[in-house]
Amino acid sequence: MWTSHADIGRTIAALTNLQPPSPQKKTIVETLGRMGSLEARLACRKGEIRKAQRLRYDVFYKEGGAIPDAKTAFTRRDADKFDKYCDHLIVIDHAWTNKRGKVKPKIVGAYRLLRGDMAQKAGGFYSAGEYDIAPLLARHAGKRILELGRSCVLESHRSKRTIELLWRGLLAYIRAHQIDVMIGCASFPGVSPLAHAQALSYLAHYAGAQGEWRVKAKTDLYVPMAMAPKDSLDAKAAREALSPLIKGYLRLGARFGDGAVVDLKFNTTDVFVVMPVAEIGARYIEYFSGVERRAA
Repeated sequence: MWTSHADIGRTIAALTNLQPPSPQKKTIVETLGRMGSLEARLACRKGEIRKAQRLRYDVFYKEGGAIPDAKTAFTRRDADKFDKYCDHLIVIDHAWTNKRGKVKPKIVGAYRLLRGDMAQKAGGFYSAGEYDIAPLLARHAGKRILELGRSCVLESHRSKRTIELLWRGLLAYIRAHQIDVMIGCASFPGVSPLAHAQALSYLAHYAGAQGEWRVKAKTDLYVPMAMAPKDSLDAKAAREALSPLIKGYLRLGARFGDGAVVDLKFNTTDVFVVMPVAEIGARYIEYFSGVERRAA
């Protein structure tokens, strides 16, 4: 999983107007987007994945207050059994300057991507640990599903263009693999759902997944999201309380599962996200496809 297959590489190259890789090269590195010194692409070596895991550790554990086990504390990397089955989308800052003043490329953003075919080998999707997704998968048997996870950006690079590059790479990826629907968990900081009552209530009242897309948190983990009645909710203020990532998901047409889940290990309150690719507006497809042209 550390290197892209040649056929997928050529597909992504065609989608992003790149030259196809030489078949003689053992490691294929496809650029999925550039903005100034920032580049988005898939990690292609184990060392790059370790660096992405180190970024995740810095964001989730050192900054976010997640509780590491002994191995995680020793390695200072956020890693689990799913990583080896995933592709890892990364953003690299080629102009990063270290403490010695030397320019050295650094991974500043990451996404973990788990396709349905690989999830079968991994024993299931990561989000199945919190949500009862089996009925959803059964209703959409035959559709290509991609789970998004472990999204993080270095604090110094939490800007619009870093997020855009991650989405540029994600768009190329879902096209190359003909993904039908994206799922995953998004998080609010802290383990007190009441602290996010307005935001969670907004998602429940205005963006709940219905019908064939409905998903519910596992019974023993279920926390009601509609804490405030719809008629008493300040919708504008509630939207402002959402994280930039969740706001972005909403703009792309995402819907959210029934019930939040408190994740004590990661010090977060999680919600389930489902995004059918066919419902992503054409203007957003064009927007993220043209990120380099706008930067120029």
